[in-house]
Amino acid sequence: MKKWKIGVVGIRRGGAYAKVFHNNERSEITAICDLSEQNLAGAAEELGLADSACFTSFEDFLNTEIDAVVVATPIPFHEEQAVKALNAGKHVLSEVTMANTAEGCYNILKAAQNAKTRYMLAENYIYLDFIGQWKKYIDAGKIGRIHYAEAEYVHDIRDRLYDTGTRKGETYWRTYRPPIHYCTHCLGPLMYLIGKDDCIVRTTAWGNQNTIVPDLWPSTIDMQVALFETKEGRILKILRSQVTPRSPHIVTYNVLGTEGCLESGREPGYDTVGARFFASSDKASVPINCNGTKLDTSLAVKKASGHGTSDYYGAQAFLDYIEFDKAPFTTAEQAFRLTMPGIIAHEAAVEGHIWKDIPQL
Repeated sequence: MKKWKIGVVGIRRGGAYAKVFHNNERSEITAICDLSEQNLAGAAEELGLADSACFTSFEDFLNTEIDAVVVATPIPFHEEQAVKALNAGKHVLSEVTMANTAEGCYNILKAAQNAKTRYMLAENYIYLDFIGQWKKYIDAGKIGRIHYAEAEYVHDIRDRLYDTGTRKGETYWRTYRPPIHYCTHCLGPLMYLIGKDDCIVRTTAWGNQNTIVPDLWPSTIDMQVALFETKEGRILKILRSQVTPRSPHIVTYNVLGTEGCLESGREPGYDTVGARFFASSDKASVPINCNGTKLDTSLAVKKASGHGTSDYYGAQAFLDYIEFDKAPFTTAEQAFRLTMPGIIAHEAAVEGHIWKDIPQL
């Protein structure tokens, strides 16, 4: 059986995917790329790679015999690296978000549409176990037609925005990312549950003050809240902060339909989220088992998986896409639809929470 040759650029986040593809019977890691030689050496030892498979130059890395590239570098690099990889005839699995600018999203989309290879956005929260189980409830009509959905993602990452230690004041790439730009962990699962036939067409948002950390704009905006309207008239709301104190951090979802609703708990963890189903005819809610029960793979793969079981199932979806042409939810077109609303929502917030249209395909 053919083994897909996978290369990973950005080994810190990409290391999780490297383990998944390394332990998969359908794939192997044959090249890794990172600016840090120390990171490369550690990953190479763990994956059993020779020095010749390690690169600090992205161009040299692309010229190796690989079928696909996992782009796991900081978001400002996604556009350039995804476009170059697609133009070089490589399949691309890109970390979120698609890009950090509207122009970047358009450029990746154009490259993906012109390429003979495939592009997939690695929005792993779609593959959380309870989201998959919710999808079955929705497809079975148990909550009726979804008319409203919301998500909250509050994660204090000040240590990733600037150096809080001895070199205090040094900034990192996330310093220049508005909170609402990082929207796909919220919008991805919500739009997946709603379905591909609908899309976001306009937005308004609030949040243009940073009082918790009164500098380092725009990453330290206290909170950004966005409302989104879809083509079919649904309302979505997401709330994002990167500096609001909340330990542990929280990611929650609430999906309301005409016959019932689904909501996640507020406990930490990916596999033990207290997700529940509420039906209009029942007085009591029904708990949904969220313990990664669908993971039927080896212990090695279980250990390699990150974010619960979601990294593993995202990688499987990518392999299905490039091997069997089985399109995932997050194709290039859907990646555009999930990333662009956050970019436009930030503009709406800065301009005084006005309504703005979302560019369409």
